[in-house]
Amino acid sequence: MSRLEYRRGGDLQARSDAELVRLALARDGEAFRTIMQRHNRRLYRVARSVVHDDSEAEDVVQEAYVLAFGNLAKFRAESSLATWLTRITLNEALGRLRRRRPTVDLSVLDLPQSNGAQVIPFPTMSPNQDPERTAAQHEIRRLIEQAIDELPEIFRVVFVMRDVEDMSIEETSDFLGLRPETVKTRLHRARKLLRHSLDEKLSPVLTDVFPFAGARCLNVTDEVLHRLGLLPPAAG
Repeated sequence: MSRLEYRRGGDLQARSDAELVRLALARDGEAFRTIMQRHNRRLYRVARSVVHDDSEAEDVVQEAYVLAFGNLAKFRAESSLATWLTRITLNEALGRLRRRRPTVDLSVLDLPQSNGAQVIPFPTMSPNQDPERTAAQHEIRRLIEQAIDELPEIFRVVFVMRDVEDMSIEETSDFLGLRPETVKTRLHRARKLLRHSLDEKLSPVLTDVFPFAGARCLNVTDEVLHRLGLLPPAAG
């Protein structure tokens, strides 16, 4: 990347989503790249919470971007770009899940529970980390990811949207077609299940689970640009 391209990429990072969409509609490859870099983590987390697999979640995100960018002219900004992309990603992930296995009625799990349960507090990470503690937190993050993976699907998706990606109850209920009360019930049950396997001292690393950055983020971004004809295929 040339110095000029690098500087322009930095300039684009400061643009609003609406401005990036206008540039993307003019087939500006760097605008597409900036949109993806801005929304990759949320879309990956949502996809993975549904399909339960790293590689397939990456495929879902890639397909969602291709579909979204192919229909970008239809984006009317009635909702945020993040919301629009999330809905497309969620639909793609759920479509794969339906094709993979029959639908199971788990509505009985949404019934209110008579016994109370405390919610898990999730404070932020301390900025001052020594190497040993950093290594320990990487292991803790792995354990948290494993515990989240073991949640039943209907609880896992809500938990990732609400507590990992910090979506609102209203946003989550709208995405999943659920009543807000159902979202609250499923989140309550998810937190209670996690408490069986996690101690409160593990909570500081929750906001860093399921990372989607570096080479993985770049690979998906480049692949989408290749498919859109905005980046030449890699040599060899």
